[in-house]
Amino acid sequence: MRTAVLVGTLDTKGTEYAFVRDRLLKAGMSVITVDTGVLGTPAFTPDVPREVVAAASGADLAELVRAADRGAAVGAMARGAAEVVRRLHAEGRLDGALALGGTGGTSLAAEAFRGLPLGVPKLIVSTAASGNTAMYIGETDLILMPSVVDIAGLNRISMRILANAAGALAGMLGAEAVPDSDGRPLVAASMFGVTTPCVTRAKEELERRGYEVLVFHMTGAGGRTLESLAAQGFLAGVLDVTTTELADNLVGGIFDAGDERLTAAGAQGVPQVVSVGALDMVNFGPMDTVPERFAGRNLYVHNATTTLMRTTPDECAELGARLAAKVNAATGPTAVFLPLRGVSAIDAEGKPFHDPEADRRLFAAIRDGLTNPAVELVELDLAVNDPPFADAMVQKLHSLVPAAA
Repeated sequence: MRTAVLVGTLDTKGTEYAFVRDRLLKAGMSVITVDTGVLGTPAFTPDVPREVVAAASGADLAELVRAADRGAAVGAMARGAAEVVRRLHAEGRLDGALALGGTGGTSLAAEAFRGLPLGVPKLIVSTAASGNTAMYIGETDLILMPSVVDIAGLNRISMRILANAAGALAGMLGAEAVPDSDGRPLVAASMFGVTTPCVTRAKEELERRGYEVLVFHMTGAGGRTLESLAAQGFLAGVLDVTTTELADNLVGGIFDAGDERLTAAGAQGVPQVVSVGALDMVNFGPMDTVPERFAGRNLYVHNATTTLMRTTPDECAELGARLAAKVNAATGPTAVFLPLRGVSAIDAEGKPFHDPEADRRLFAAIRDGLTNPAVELVELDLAVNDPPFADAMVQKLHSLVPAAA
């Protein structure tokens, strides 16, 4: 029997949780309820009471009640719920998790669920399941399901939505398990539209050599997810062709993956081959959303929703220095590849972003900044999308991955 864990405030949402619990039980699931309420009386007796949840975060429930600070209480219960959920999973008592809530309940449950491994079903029925949900989902496979109406009692709409949520979780828990691994080394590759030919060829060649390849689109979330998987030890190697998110981080584009981009593989000692794909551009939305301070810059309409801005020579020099500093910190085998004839599909000669001086400054900063003698620098008189460039990167990564070397 598979076990579903329900996490939420059983004082304010107890009726709804009881409905979902009963639906899951009817579907043949075992259910564990975790109460994260603080003030009111639970609508039913939970399997894990709120006192236990508070204690799991190092807090005392009575003190939280006396303080009457909602923000502090929600924070403590979120940390406690995360620990309770982690323990239940470690003990083999959690196969999937479900929660219901508004912004507060969603935030609390999301913090608890984000710590569960990829592949463990996790679903939140939420009033916040529209718009920008990145703050809740992070780099996980958490599912947010729109509640349509507020979670404030049972009615003909809410019961249909909650029944669907229970059915969805039951369906995921009842699905045939997929093997965790087929024995192939798992490799991540970073791609953007303007580096697609390179990464597509590299992926095909890596698969021919016996690797399983995960390709990530470098839109901020893609880079953060790649970093998360590397940090969690999932990857045997990283083919980081496309480091464009560093440019958005520097200049203020919409595809910023944060300061931790290009750090996790190095910190974990994961073999990596790094290049400068699409460092010729910063990404914005439609043309009318480009900040006014960039008027007069070299702008290129990539599609109806994306405008690209060419990085300047000074920006490229800073990007090269930053890339070198990140790579210098690597503790595992690392190589940096420079495509001297263009870093993207629109940076080659005759293309809109062709700027030899900007590329020269980028390459020079990398050469000067690489001070770790263990990091190999490879310069090729090719463009990033030339097939031999992809082949060379693949061959290097193959030689660095222990299981394949």
